[in-house]
Amino acid sequence: TSSLTSSVHQYLFQHGRRYHAYYGRDKYLMPMDEKEQDRLDLHHEIMRLLWDDRLHESPLDQPDRILDIGVLMAEVIGTDLSPIQPNRFEVDDATLEWFYKENSFDFIHSRNICSGISDWDHLQPHLSMTCLTSACICTNPGGYVELCEYSITINCGDGTMKPDNSLKIWMDSLRESMTKMGRPPPNFDHMKQLLEKAGFEDVHASEVKEPMGPWPKGPRGKRIGAMVLLNCETGIESYAMAAFTRVLGMEVEKARALCDGALSAARNKNYFMYGKYYRVYGRKPKGVGVNDV
Repeated sequence: TSSLTSSVHQYLFQHGRRYHAYYGRDKYLMPMDEKEQDRLDLHHEIMRLLWDDRLHESPLDQPDRILDIGVLMAEVIGTDLSPIQPNRFEVDDATLEWFYKENSFDFIHSRNICSGISDWDHLQPHLSMTCLTSACICTNPGGYVELCEYSITINCGDGTMKPDNSLKIWMDSLRESMTKMGRPPPNFDHMKQLLEKAGFEDVHASEVKEPMGPWPKGPRGKRIGAMVLLNCETGIESYAMAAFTRVLGMEVEKARALCDGALSAARNKNYFMYGKYYRVYGRKPKGVGVNDV
C-alpha cells in the first residue's frame, strides 16, 4: 500500500452530483458525495432492520481480521473506489489483482457491489485476477466469505402493480443499463453457485423482502417501508441518472422524468410493491492453500 495521491480526490461532477473518476468514469455509476453518504447511512439502518439486527449470517467465532469490500470489533480493513470512509482504509478495486497474503482474513464481506462488477461469472475462473477466487485465496482455512446483493427487481403479490407502473419501468431500465454494461444483476441461485464454483463449502443462501412504502400491516414492516420510501427520495436518482444518460443514452430531461415518475409511484399507497435482498455465505475448506483453488 502507499499514501493517497491528489488524483484520488479528482471526481466527476454531473447532474448536480459528485461521481467516482479515479478508476474510470464508468467504473461506478452512483454518486459519492455527502448526500449519497447520508443515504447510505439510512440504507444501513434498513439492512439492519431487514435482517433482524444481524450484520452477517456467517457463524463467526471471534474473528481477528476482516475485509469489507465496498465499505464490525476486530481489525477491519475496508476497500472502496474512493476514500470516503473512516478507520483504516485502502483505495482498491476488488476486481483487479489482490495483493493481500494468502490466508489473511477470517471473514471477507461485501454488500451492494453488483453495479460495479462486470459479469459475475467472470469472477471465479481467472485465479488471482478475480474477486471471488482472490477472496478464497485470502481467506483463512475455515474462514467465511459473505455476499449481500439487491435483486434489482420490483415485485407485487396482489396485482396492484401494472406493466405501465412507473417504478417498474424505472427498475426495468436500470436492469437494462446494467446488462448493457456487462454487469447483469445477480439472482438467488446464481449467487450461491458463484461461491460454490470459487471453492467454498457449506454454502447457505437466504432472502428478505423489502417493502416499498409503509403498506405492511405490522409495525416492523411499516417502519421499514417508511424508511425505504425515505431512501427513495435521493436513491432513485442516485441509482439511475448516470446509468440512464451514459449507458442508455437518454437525454437528461427524460432520465429525470423517469426518476420523478418512479418516486411518485413509490409514494402511491395503493401499490403494494417490494424488492428482495439476497445473502449468501460459504466457508473455505480447512487445509486449502493457494495452489488448490
